[in-house]
Amino acid sequence: MIWVLVAVGVIAIGVIAFRPFYVERRRPVIGPTERHGAKGEFIQLSQGVTHCRWAGSARGPVAVVIHGVATPLISMEAVAEGLGGLGYRVLLYDLYGRGLSDAPEGEQNRQFFLRQLSDLCAYYGLTEEITVAGYSMGGSIATAFAAEFPHSIKSVILIASAGIVTNESRFSRFCRRTPLLGDWLHAMFADSRVLKAIPAKGATREIEEVLQAQRREVRRRGYLPALLSSRRGMLAEMQEEDHRKLGRQGIAVAAIWAGKDPIIPLRAIGLLGLWNRAARQEVVEDADHAMPYTHKAQMIAALKAVLRD
Repeated sequence: MIWVLVAVGVIAIGVIAFRPFYVERRRPVIGPTERHGAKGEFIQLSQGVTHCRWAGSARGPVAVVIHGVATPLISMEAVAEGLGGLGYRVLLYDLYGRGLSDAPEGEQNRQFFLRQLSDLCAYYGLTEEITVAGYSMGGSIATAFAAEFPHSIKSVILIASAGIVTNESRFSRFCRRTPLLGDWLHAMFADSRVLKAIPAKGATREIEEVLQAQRREVRRRGYLPALLSSRRGMLAEMQEEDHRKLGRQGIAVAAIWAGKDPIIPLRAIGLLGLWNRAARQEVVEDADHAMPYTHKAQMIAALKAVLRD
């Protein structure tokens, strides 16, 4: 009888341990049906298919816009609109594992994201005078790219950027730091935590479209592993040396921060100013971390302010 109970217990533990990974494998992958009718184009790069599209001016300097760790490119449309109003041709794209791009396996570290962005620039023949604009983790990617390829960069725009100082939840910190058990906990509970953090309804149609896009990507295969891998990779970097390098290279850096951001605190202003005294900085006082799509008018005004010269 005892052996039967032990066997049942072992089986039960195995089922519990395997269940979240089984659920992940059952999630739908991005395919032609979901991509059909989407704005923009789908291009084959070295690591997979990337969804991207152009916006803004038909001519003029190029700005490549990079979204954050958990949101697709639609969250950056206000940024694209603001840059377009300043005469930029704007290229937006979905990071791997988000939006309508593929979710290739592999560590989502600095090299992983720089390869996607380098591939994208090479595909469109973008070799010089590029402005890179990044939000949250996208700011980390923009900073790393500019530091890696300074000869190609005209300027860097950071919006509530990671890579300087970040407040991290205990759940995220534990999952990031703890192999195996952290993977299991993230696979088991991250989807419900992410969905709970998304507001039930957007205040405007534009905000609601972003929220719906977020809910859709949570249910796709590869999204949750991408979040955890990014936290262990790109988001684990503190980029003091990159920022100091941009200052030494004389690359123009502009930063916009949210006054009520619980994730990227305002002490990032002081640190960035210490690392790069030439950086221009503005604050949108009433905004939180969702600023690019919840405070469109104020963010565009701040964008124009930091870029007025």
